[in-house]
Amino acid sequence: MVATAVTAATGIAVTGYMVLLGPGHMPTTGAAIAAAAVSGSQAMTVLEQQRQQIIVMDAASHTMSVVGVPKVAARPTAQAVTAGSSVTAGSSVTAGGSATAGSASVNLPAPNAGTAQLIAYNMLSSFGWNPATYYSCVDNIFSRESGWRYNAYNASGAYGIPQALPGSKMATAGADWQTNPATQIKWGLGYMRDRYGDPCKAWAYWQAHSYY
Repeated sequence: MVATAVTAATGIAVTGYMVLLGPGHMPTTGAAIAAAAVSGSQAMTVLEQQRQQIIVMDAASHTMSVVGVPKVAARPTAQAVTAGSSVTAGSSVTAGGSATAGSASVNLPAPNAGTAQLIAYNMLSSFGWNPATYYSCVDNIFSRESGWRYNAYNASGAYGIPQALPGSKMATAGADWQTNPATQIKWGLGYMRDRYGDPCKAWAYWQAHSYY
């Protein structure tokens, strides 16, 4: 590599020198020869400097080594927790802020006025249940079953806020069972009492089976 570079540089210098002299201008006198010798000496000095630089570069290319390998950040897994939310084992969070840990209830404030949720909250006392204790369990179930929509319909035939199957079962709570949220909720709470004892026991069953 070094020899090739020096040879190329020498050829370039000599060619340039011959071009400067031009055809028919070869030195003949002593002074001209001396001048040519001085120019040649300067060219050789430049060539020597270039040769030394090439030697240093060649030596450096043989002493390079890898000192480290860049690290790639790990890609997030499916289990990564999303920003602004947290999930703990054995717990669930539903729309409206209700939460449970296992089958334990969590106290919630009264729902907004004019909503089906408030009807249920106020109706719990008539069944002998403290709304502050049992409303969260009712909310957990009805939020999942129907989203609290009185006209929620399932292809199985289940209907209404409590998803009675068939929906006509709710006629025992009132003739307006198809359109009145209060009638549907009354039937739903009665169903939880008769089948499970209270809403939180019904919610515990729902957690294990995804229905109640």
